[in-house]
Amino acid sequence: MKKQLIVILSIIAILGIVASGTAKAATSLTYSIFFPSSHGQAKAGEAWAKEIEKRTNGQVKITILAGGSLTPADQVYDGVLKGISDLGMSCFAYTRGRFPVMEVLDLPVGYPNGRTATAVANAVYKQFRPRELDGVKVLYLHAHGPGLLHTTRPVATLEQLKGMKIRSTGLSAKVVSHLGAVPVAMPQGATYEALQKGVVEGTFGPIEVLKGWKQAEVVKSTTDCPEIGYTTAMFVVMNLKKWNALPKDVQKVFEEVSNQWIDVHGKAWDNLDMEGRKYTLSLGNKIIPLSKTESARWKKAVRPMLTEYSQTTAAKGLPGQKAVVETEKLIKKYGKVYK
Repeated sequence: MKKQLIVILSIIAILGIVASGTAKAATSLTYSIFFPSSHGQAKAGEAWAKEIEKRTNGQVKITILAGGSLTPADQVYDGVLKGISDLGMSCFAYTRGRFPVMEVLDLPVGYPNGRTATAVANAVYKQFRPRELDGVKVLYLHAHGPGLLHTTRPVATLEQLKGMKIRSTGLSAKVVSHLGAVPVAMPQGATYEALQKGVVEGTFGPIEVLKGWKQAEVVKSTTDCPEIGYTTAMFVVMNLKKWNALPKDVQKVFEEVSNQWIDVHGKAWDNLDMEGRKYTLSLGNKIIPLSKTESARWKKAVRPMLTEYSQTTAAKGLPGQKAVVETEKLIKKYGKVYK
């Protein structure tokens, strides 16, 4: 009897070892997001991660590291490339010149809202597949609603804006220059303090920053200038080796969820813009619409940027002119869909 018990226990132990050896170990991934954890876009990224975990039945576990806690905003892409993080979300604009084809998205071509900008960003990437992104797996892109001017004193004309120090990033710095102001480059995370201390007198960004980054507390007005509304395109990318190591069925889940989350982020941007508008007004700040005449002046002032971009990219053998034409077509297309 005792021998039988020993045999049974041995068989159970062997089966346990075999089972543990054949069980799939969970893939643990780190995800660096430059937004603070309280921001709506960080929350959208977190929801994406949870959906991946759910649909893979726990085969994938994703740890979110928000607020630049693992890699600063301008180092997120390199962090993914080098394997410091497995996944990353940040802006192309934070490393100006590195993504010349994708920079077309940030031109001041009059984006009406975040859903349109986000749809356009993904469509442009899929059409051109620029080599500048070959080092990573691009999961999806998203982009905010029209970048507007937020200042510590009211601005309704180009003359009032002239010479003011305005925080900007990437191509929005050129927008500032063409409008006659002085661009000061810095990421969103440093903008509040810069405005508070008078280092800058204004900032360009979607109106959501007034609540999402609390900037309504340190500005007095917003100049509503959607006709020159630019966007800042953002990426969600994965380390290529980590991507290639995933089983095909897990890769399929990543692609399905990512495709679904394109509009999740677009809607989130528009909701955040509405919240930002309400928040700044609740603090007594003003929203100043440009007159038709003044709006035409601002649009004319920044229009040479499109020509400059086309010429610069052409000199590098890149399809900049074609990308500009396609981007403007896509804005009209998706602008009708997402009114």
